[in-house]
Amino acid sequence: MPRETLEAKRARTLEVIARLRDAYPDASISLEYGNDFQLLVAVMLSAQCTDAMVNKVTRTLFKKYRTVDDFARADLKTLQREIRSTGFFRNKSRAVIAAAKAVRDRFGGRVPSTMEELDSIPGVARKTANVVLWNAFRKTEGIAVDTHVTRIANLLRLTRRKDPVRIEQDLLRLVPRHEWGVFTHHIIDHGRAVCIARRPRCEACVLNDVCPSAARPADPALLPQALATPKPTT
Repeated sequence: MPRETLEAKRARTLEVIARLRDAYPDASISLEYGNDFQLLVAVMLSAQCTDAMVNKVTRTLFKKYRTVDDFARADLKTLQREIRSTGFFRNKSRAVIAAAKAVRDRFGGRVPSTMEELDSIPGVARKTANVVLWNAFRKTEGIAVDTHVTRIANLLRLTRRKDPVRIEQDLLRLVPRHEWGVFTHHIIDHGRAVCIARRPRCEACVLNDVCPSAARPADPALLPQALATPKPTT
């Protein structure tokens, strides 16, 4: 097969975005939080953990630790026990306390709203910063690349890389800036509902005919009406 041009890939990406927007019009972050710093903590805890498990932990955690100061003063051993079920709890507890102290001491207790400032906080990398920037401030300085985005972007051949930073670079060339923030949430919703890692439902996928990795044809009876009904020709 001929190599796909950048222009063709951009056009296909726009079609992917449009279909996912129709399929998941209410796509948004599934982590639960009450303020910007709790959002930051929830995203930090979500590394190598499901959002459902993080929410189960934070429903209790955020009743005890409501503010930046609460987390900055947290006892390390106690916090480790409280977040144990999110995995990597030793590293995560140290990072959360260090992040709280940094926000308290360097940013006056307010979560900063730029990539450079967020990236300077212990335990915060680009993925976490991108999620916080979009969901707390509606700022788009990049695309958050999690396991769903890594897997599905590769299946769609929007990238062939595995490193999150390089995947983000590839996606930034294809996805219009005004879509950067919500793009991740659309991909995540699709990964949970249809493009499931161990059992992808290609026959029910709205991206079936634009996905180079589709394993089987789409079944119109399983697709949303927008794709099941052919578009009128002129």
